[in-house]
Amino acid sequence: MGITYFYVIVGSGLAGLQLAHQLSKEIFFKGKKIAIIDPSEKNTNDKTWCFWEKGQGKWDEIVSKTWNSTIFLSAEKDLTLDLTPYKYKRIKSLDFYNFIKKELNSSPDIVFLRDKISRIDPVTMQAIGEKENYSATHFFDSRLPSSYLDDNKYTKIFQQFRGWYIETKNSHFDPSTFTMMDYRLKHKNSTSFTYVLPETSTKALIEFTFFTPFLAEDDVYDEMLKKYLSEILKIEDYKVSSVEAGVIPMTDFPFEKINTKKITKIGTGGGWVKPSTGYSFKSTERKVDKIIDNIKRGLIPGKNLIKKKFRRYDAIFLDVLARHNEKGDVIFSKLYSKNSMEDIFKYLDEETSLSEEMKIMFSLFGTEFIESFFRKI
Repeated sequence: MGITYFYVIVGSGLAGLQLAHQLSKEIFFKGKKIAIIDPSEKNTNDKTWCFWEKGQGKWDEIVSKTWNSTIFLSAEKDLTLDLTPYKYKRIKSLDFYNFIKKELNSSPDIVFLRDKISRIDPVTMQAIGEKENYSATHFFDSRLPSSYLDDNKYTKIFQQFRGWYIETKNSHFDPSTFTMMDYRLKHKNSTSFTYVLPETSTKALIEFTFFTPFLAEDDVYDEMLKKYLSEILKIEDYKVSSVEAGVIPMTDFPFEKINTKKITKIGTGGGWVKPSTGYSFKSTERKVDKIIDNIKRGLIPGKNLIKKKFRRYDAIFLDVLARHNEKGDVIFSKLYSKNSMEDIFKYLDEETSLSEEMKIMFSLFGTEFIESFFRKI
């Protein structure tokens, strides 16, 4: 029959750990046994999470760097943008994993298990693992469903990136300002740019990124990173201390429709990544709070996790990028030059009124958006 728990969380990434952490803080869940199942120990720094936030936040203890301003660059624009009243914050994934695991290891209700789950049987309510089967009253499943790739009704863009953490002999960076997007170096006719997070005057993450409907070859990233360092930043003397890479789906596929009364998709597999940006850290925090509120109110855990109005806005934006990928720099130039960072962040956090949303949408106005509006709405 396997091992029985009250909740099983499949995956100990961002969503799984944030959910487990918050469950452990609530007296409502005291005594309810929770298993977190993942094949990985999560003992390496495999990614970097960045997010914007006003004032102090619940994760400040593990925030390793903040920035007060950002730069946007293209062939036509050179913008330095004040982030006030927000700060842009960075958390290294290993710091996050260690922080959460340290807190959860002291909880008698939570256990970490090393196993790979192949499927969840909704009839027997068992997660089928390579080592064991696990029963639960409810499953929170972070695995990305393969069905989203096969459904052509929805737009699929891939945010792909490779970043080098570099150290230079001489000072080259302003550690108070990061580069959100630099389009001065692009790969052919694609939405591709460089993202720069300076840690000190001699240390920075240089990351080449694609927002494209196709996947790029590995050697393209190294070529573009080398060109950016030599031709744009004019840096020849540097060493690469570590590398990070990833692929994040940006799609309007309705992951939330997979949710049932007893199985809730979470994280990337639940559509928690903001489709138009690829950001997920604060979105995850908000959705975890919503899940816990739903449970305490006797509702289905996955109820109303996605705001449909904003998902429609995202669908239009993704359709434009998919059909006119060569125009990404022009579109983002309009966004950053015609709106304040406060208005942009508020919109991306899905906290705006209809009039504020229309202001953002009209700043991007063009025939391609009209076409996509009628295709998607």
